[in-house]
Amino acid sequence: MKKAFITGVTGQDGYYLSKFLIDKGYEVHGTIRRSSTFNTKRIDELISQYSEKKILNLYYSDLLDPSSLNSLLQNIQPDEVYNLAAQSHVAVSFKNPHFSVSTSTNGPVSLLESVKNLGKEIKYYQASSSEMYGGVSTDYLDENSIFDPKSPYAAGKVFAHHMTKIYRESYNLFCVNGILFNHESPERGETFVTRKITRGIGRIIHGIQNNISLGNLDAVRDWGFAGDYVEAMWLMMQYKEADDWVIATGEAHSVKEFLDISFNHVGLKWEDYVKIDEKYIRPNEVNHLLGNPNKAKNLLNWKPKVSFEDLAVMMVESDLKLAEQEKVLLEKNLISKTWED
Repeated sequence: MKKAFITGVTGQDGYYLSKFLIDKGYEVHGTIRRSSTFNTKRIDELISQYSEKKILNLYYSDLLDPSSLNSLLQNIQPDEVYNLAAQSHVAVSFKNPHFSVSTSTNGPVSLLESVKNLGKEIKYYQASSSEMYGGVSTDYLDENSIFDPKSPYAAGKVFAHHMTKIYRESYNLFCVNGILFNHESPERGETFVTRKITRGIGRIIHGIQNNISLGNLDAVRDWGFAGDYVEAMWLMMQYKEADDWVIATGEAHSVKEFLDISFNHVGLKWEDYVKIDEKYIRPNEVNHLLGNPNKAKNLLNWKPKVSFEDLAVMMVESDLKLAEQEKVLLEKNLISKTWED
């Protein structure tokens, strides 16, 4: 049985990747940060199904603690390492640049060093990001496009991307960079714009929220489904040689388009419920990101399965159910509102 080691296992991508690898017959090992507010909600179902069977194994660790990472890798002896952990919210990286950059730079270097020193052939995946391009160009962006980061988050990712290439070329390691464009799902963090929209719609329909406050509605992104994208991660690791890969749909859509589809699905007009709040405008806005996934399509035989429209509807339907549950709990005074009204 192959072993996979995943940092960021409790995040959106960590959940979908763990599920995908377990279905492929892997033994999955993942790290969680020591925190009193730590939440394993996304993977609780996987924990209940697979932890006792030792198919899913969780460990307390931190990307900023190289000794603990090295010790874990020495004990586990994984076949594949997937580095998904990061402070991944771009806006937050402006508010807390030190932590965001440290996680995105020191963490990957610690992992790469551990992989190099382990003494066995391990494949390493680094989660790069489309934010590295900076959104200056409206053209299709591919593996050879120039990086022009516009946030602390993106700058850290550029560093990690180049370090992964350096370790690949200097030490002949199997290290890949997955440059994933925006990928969403019902498991997306609730502060990300797509999920904020669908969470708000669910609560508006059930009468427990009045409005949704957003920033730049004209921002254009290449949005796909996270479940499709983790398959691409795995395919990169099975390819005959290590390389860098753009994973995207090749379609560009604005935040307004996501609003249109999502609100239309429940028979409402978004203009009646969405407010623009300047605090959600980034200091250095990225206006347009569109990926060219032809390399992955041609060499990995990968293509996205879920369309932009189906993705929006999937997320709305999921959040309608969540809001229905929240309404019941509010009526019974079992929870209080923790969201904007």
